[in-house]
Amino acid sequence: MKSKRLKPRRIVVLGFLGVIVLGTLLLSLPVSSSSGESIPVIDSLFTSTSAVCVTGLVSIDPGDNFSAFGQIVLGLLIQVGGLGISVIGVMIYLMAGGKFGIGKQRIVKESLNLSSGKGLMYIIRSVAVITVTFELAGAALSYIVFSADYSPLKATGISVFHSLAAFNNAGFDILGGYRSLTEYDDNLLLCAVTMILIVFGGLGFYVITEVLSGKNWSLNTKIVVVTTAVLIVAGSLLLKLTDDITWLEAVFQSVTTRTAGFATVDIGTLTSAGLLIMMLLMFIGASPGSTGGGVKTTTFFVLIKRLQSVITNQPCGAFKRTIPEQVVTKAFCAIAMGVGVVLAGTFAMCILENEYGFDQLLFEVISAFSTAGLSTGITPDLCPAAKLILSVIMFVGRLGPLTIATMWLSRDASSVRYVEEEVTIG
Repeated sequence: MKSKRLKPRRIVVLGFLGVIVLGTLLLSLPVSSSSGESIPVIDSLFTSTSAVCVTGLVSIDPGDNFSAFGQIVLGLLIQVGGLGISVIGVMIYLMAGGKFGIGKQRIVKESLNLSSGKGLMYIIRSVAVITVTFELAGAALSYIVFSADYSPLKATGISVFHSLAAFNNAGFDILGGYRSLTEYDDNLLLCAVTMILIVFGGLGFYVITEVLSGKNWSLNTKIVVVTTAVLIVAGSLLLKLTDDITWLEAVFQSVTTRTAGFATVDIGTLTSAGLLIMMLLMFIGASPGSTGGGVKTTTFFVLIKRLQSVITNQPCGAFKRTIPEQVVTKAFCAIAMGVGVVLAGTFAMCILENEYGFDQLLFEVISAFSTAGLSTGITPDLCPAAKLILSVIMFVGRLGPLTIATMWLSRDASSVRYVEEEVTIG
């Protein structure tokens, strides 16, 4: 008789869905609105999904439309979405004296996208320490900047919210007017602090633990660090080449584009070439086990290495290590499914919102899928159906198309093997 116990992957997915529903209900309450009137359900759902999926796309401005209570709820949703409902649940359970059984270990392993369950207790402690340390430090340094423009109490709230959103790669701001960080485009301190929070939040907790430990790095950590550095440098150079922006703006957008969603420039004014570069960076995204989205840096790296191995007729590997064939297959599946989601989403958006340009709609869909949160400015004016589609895409992008597609599969691998036959390719 088959066990009816939910598999870890299903628990993670349903956990995220449950938090989104709860967030929608809380944000719909009159007390969450700055006007005292209930916010439309579609906008509450969109905002809750965007927060839990650490995206940053908004259909209403959080700074103008949410009360202090609503902004606190939004911040909590971002924190839960960034760390993962299962990880936070296990942390609370352990603090209450509960035991870290095999079932809970599997859930945490699935939530953090780890290849093995080795040292999970150490990783959970590290996640808690790393998160608190970075977010407190980020808030303290951000306060130096915001205290010059706001009262001490308001500056404290903005600083805490900003640090939390930056480390979790969420891209939300409560400054009002849909302006993000455009008024601080030349503030080196705030830009530097934000970029550091974004980069470390996007590396992945396991990678951060290895980097800070000083021990020999695993192949995964080497790939994540090298790919992240290359993408930041390449993105900065290309954005500076395509648009009339400063070097600080170019570096900042290169960092934030890969899933954080903050902006120091008006995205709607960028050239088509600049938007294309940003779409590529968004689609690649952050790294596995991090607070960011996208198809992930490791997936992109493995794709490049496989193409290189095919061209040179050499084994697929890096740093004197061979990459397993099943990893290569998974990488190609992740990219193929990501492209499929983006194409299907863009097609639906083109039907619903045909008054906007194709590049605007494609940018919006990729931003939702990669949980980047950047927009050319069309999000607030989208129809309810389009907002609902973007909400679904954000959910799929945060959890991963492979996770969603295989969450209900429970059959064992078939033992049947057929005769191989060649197929012409290319």
